[in-house]
Parts: sequence; structure tokens; C-alpha cells
Amino acid sequence: MAYTAYEITPSKGGILIKKHVLSVLVENHYGVLSKVAGLFTRRGYNIDSLSVGVTENPDISRITITLTGDEYLLEQIKKQLNKLINVIKVVQLKEEKSIYRDLVLIKVKANASSRPAINETVNIFRGNIVDISSETLTVELTGDAGKISAFVEVIKPFGIIELVRTGFTGIQRGSSKIMD
Repeated sequence: MAYTAYEITPSKGGILIKKHVLSVLVENHYGVLSKVAGLFTRRGYNIDSLSVGVTENPDISRITITLTGDEYLLEQIKKQLNKLINVIKVVQLKEEKSIYRDLVLIKVKANASSRPAINETVNIFRGNIVDISSETLTVELTGDAGKISAFVEVIKPFGIIELVRTGFTGIQRGSSKIMD
């Protein structure tokens, strides 16, 4: 199922449920990711997408978490994350002030007659063919959630064998940065 960063859904009681993106700076130590994920598990919160990697500082990692909930839930999660010892900073990435990306690898059935059409579709979406076999092509595509979802829908008729996504990641636009 595709999603956009800020999809809004009405819920019971008139509360608006939204997709939120949190950027969390943490100390780059073993067990930190487990503590962050454990916080969600203990409180019964769901993570829609999670990506993590080291930053420009090898002592710090950035965790990008997408979640669905109302403003109250979001504030509770931010407060709980800030209580964790290894968490340095928690920032909500606002859609209008951020850039979001996702990476997908898709293995598609491809015979001699379908390869030109698949190749043309990949080029239109500015993807790359990263592996070729006698029966398949593996495509790499980076973009926002809408672009990824559109590509998946267009490529489906060829026959998707496997699909894997990295998870949503994002950064603030312009000169803004998470650490002052």
C-alpha cells in the first residue's frame, strides 16, 4: 500500500489521523535501535516505516520513523523518545520544509519481447536496471512515495517477482539542519 507523508484520515470522534515523519538523532551504539523500537512495542504504537544510518559524524546515527496517529499520539511518542538516554534530538519533518525519498528494488519477469517496454518504462521514471538474467530484470528506483507507487502500478502487468523497499527517509530543505 502506498502512502504519502501527510495523508489525513478522519477517525472516530472527529480526531484527524495523519502520517508523521520523525527524524531522530541517536548515539551510534549497539542496542540503541532496539531501545527505540522497544518503546513503540511497549506502548502498542505502530511504525509504518523505519530507516537508520550513520550521519556525517560516525558517533551519531539518524533514525527516520514514519507513523500514523493524531497530534496527541505524536506528542507522546516525541516525549518518550526524548526520555531515552541515547537519543540526542527528535525533530518532526514537516512536508513543506522537507525532502522525502524511498529506494525500491524490483525484480520483474522479462523475456526478449517485453524487455524494450520495461526498459522504456524504467527510463521514463529515471530508474536504473541493475541486474539482468535470461528471465528477469532488476530495477532500482529512488523517489518520493508517489513516484514509487506509480512505477509499481505501471510495471505490475509485466510480472513482479520480488520487491523490496528501504523505507522512507527525509531531510529538511535549505540550510536548516537537525543539529544547531
